[in-house]
Amino acid sequence: MSCAGDISMREPDATPQAGRRTRAPFIRIEAVHKAFAARQGGELMVLDSIDLDIAENEFVSLIGRSGCGKTTLLNIIAGLDAATSGRIAIGERPVTGPGQGQGVVFQQHALFPWLTALGNVSFGFRKAGLPREERRERSLELLRLVGLEAAANKYPREMSGGMQQRVSIARALALDPQILLMDEPFGALDELTRIELQQELLRIWQARRKTVVFVTHSIDEALMLSDRIVLLAPNPGRIQRIFEVPMPRPRSRTEPAFNALYDEIWSELSS
Repeated sequence: MSCAGDISMREPDATPQAGRRTRAPFIRIEAVHKAFAARQGGELMVLDSIDLDIAENEFVSLIGRSGCGKTTLLNIIAGLDAATSGRIAIGERPVTGPGQGQGVVFQQHALFPWLTALGNVSFGFRKAGLPREERRERSLELLRLVGLEAAANKYPREMSGGMQQRVSIARALALDPQILLMDEPFGALDELTRIELQQELLRIWQARRKTVVFVTHSIDEALMLSDRIVLLAPNPGRIQRIFEVPMPRPRSRTEPAFNALYDEIWSELSS
């Protein structure tokens, strides 16, 4: 494993453009609004006119203050919630619900406590009707990908938080989703484990080449992981600015370009 500040992998083969892309988008978010009913009557606007294109295999992070709608937007992309107005499409297909090629990883791992790591990963394969031996082989392959083949027979209570999140990632990858949607998946972990899992996630992303939309409160984490960082402003949630992350990988937290971009994002976030 490389040191905490460096992550070795190649750059994506396209230079991302802020907002609308120069090549055909894989995820297209068009004029998305989201409002909830307010307790005192009327509506509470959570998202206001979100327009964003995300390319295939791109890694995009959503950051912003609490209440800016990061998780709400992620849930709409996942098909777990519906926009009040506007449209989200994956390829040419509008998102109408879950299970359209989106795999989701939440902050809380949500593993089945009565199943082993192997059982949790193979659950999706079982629902898909795969034969038992094929389920086992493919589940072991995914556990090997996240470095947990030796823990295949452990139950969640026997695993650390970091191990549980690795199982969650493997489970999300089980049905080979086109898109991996991650809602602060490392937020509850200690700093060292968090950095280690950032490295693991990028290694997996390189191996499987998924489109990733990643919600985080951490500028540092977004800079280490992303091709682009989308800063959302709150009340209501709207795109304030999109930052390119031009540093080639491996990235170091000590390099001047990293810290300069960190300061620029922090200044925009705190303004």
